[in-house]
Amino acid sequence: MGRLVIVSNRVPDPHELAQPAGGLTVALADALRSGDPCLWFGWSGRQMEFEGDPTPNVETHGSVTYATIPLTPAQHRGYYQNFSNGILWPLFHYRLGLMSYERADWIRYLEVNRLFARGLASLLEPGDTVWIHDYHLFPLGQELRNLGFQGRIGFFLHIPLPPWSLFRALPPAEPILRSMQAYDLIGLQTEEDANNLRGCFEAEGLSGADRVRPFPIGIDPTQFGADARLAFAGKEVQRLRDSVHDEPLIIGVDRLDYSKGLQERFLGYERLLTRYPEHRRHVTYLQVAPVSRGEVEEYRLLRRQLDETIGRINGAFAEFDWTPIRYLTRPVPRSVLAGFYRLADVALITPLRDGMNLVAKEYIAAQDPEHPGALVLSHLAGAAPELSEALLVNPHDADAIADALHEALTMNLEERKRRWALLDNEVRSTTAGSWARDFLTALDSADANVDGQTPVS
Repeated sequence: MGRLVIVSNRVPDPHELAQPAGGLTVALADALRSGDPCLWFGWSGRQMEFEGDPTPNVETHGSVTYATIPLTPAQHRGYYQNFSNGILWPLFHYRLGLMSYERADWIRYLEVNRLFARGLASLLEPGDTVWIHDYHLFPLGQELRNLGFQGRIGFFLHIPLPPWSLFRALPPAEPILRSMQAYDLIGLQTEEDANNLRGCFEAEGLSGADRVRPFPIGIDPTQFGADARLAFAGKEVQRLRDSVHDEPLIIGVDRLDYSKGLQERFLGYERLLTRYPEHRRHVTYLQVAPVSRGEVEEYRLLRRQLDETIGRINGAFAEFDWTPIRYLTRPVPRSVLAGFYRLADVALITPLRDGMNLVAKEYIAAQDPEHPGALVLSHLAGAAPELSEALLVNPHDADAIADALHEALTMNLEERKRRWALLDNEVRSTTAGSWARDFLTALDSADANVDGQTPVS
């Protein structure tokens, strides 16, 4: 039996997998605990000049072998910063106005995908199943086919996929969609996203709609709940509890990104303090928003905007012994966050568009069943259809956020327990392990798709 071969833009440091960061790494780290042989291939995170193809650096830890290659600074800039995160990311999050297309970046994007294909092909063995992840690597399956690989290849997109009316704004929309014909199975987070991709295929006259299916990602709720109980007794949670003087705590945890609706939720919280003054001095909002992609101008502008908004709100409402918003732009270990979730009375998660949002599921898993908190969630998050017992809001409506926060803060224990029990059942019904098993089982049974070797241009 062949190995599972995972391919992602970035391969995590195997020494840090105990505390993974991004949603992709969290999901795969939990899924890889099966102990079956696996190869994980991708970029090492290093930038360096080189000629020809770099030799993959291979390191094995337990049942998982990690193989990585570097990128040149020009490749990193064109493929990663400019095309993946300057074009695909905003488009797929419905923000066309932030796209900045240059054909040279598309050429770099293809160049790196071909570099990945050549590096990976040298490591593949007969019977291997390849599972490619995310928007950085749309063409990779076709590039592997062009090199003669005939095994199973699956693809999973961790971010939303827009409808054809938006997707068509991408200049290389047709070659990207055509390259996806190489996959035996294409997974997306929600039925809406799957329908959007089917519509794109249909609009371009391409086959493959029958190979597109939704596979919502989950977490390991049992382990995360245990982590939360352990962290709840730790010194960090005690410090936070002491600092809020046993008053209600609202928590938000997001990467600092314009898709997360941070500005909108700060305005919603401000509206809570304005319309419901009884909460002043009696509630604290902690937002953890680690900085990412700090070299991208849009992210620098966002951070400046958020700093100004928080400063204005704190300046208008703070007392000498109370600060309305606490704001951290550095990472907090996931094990500590688990304890913070358990302590928090409310989680405020309001993305403008999200593939899934595992923070919402982690918050539910972390709760004390006898005294659970309440979840305020954007209905535009991929998790919203599953977590329908949350207080769902439109993130563009500050008054709706304020009303939901007030309802969450004043909700009686019986109602909180009722909602939490239903939410917890949903979180436990789809885990990281079941997500991976369901996808790979479907991939194994999918009709083989190795016809044609069509260069992507």
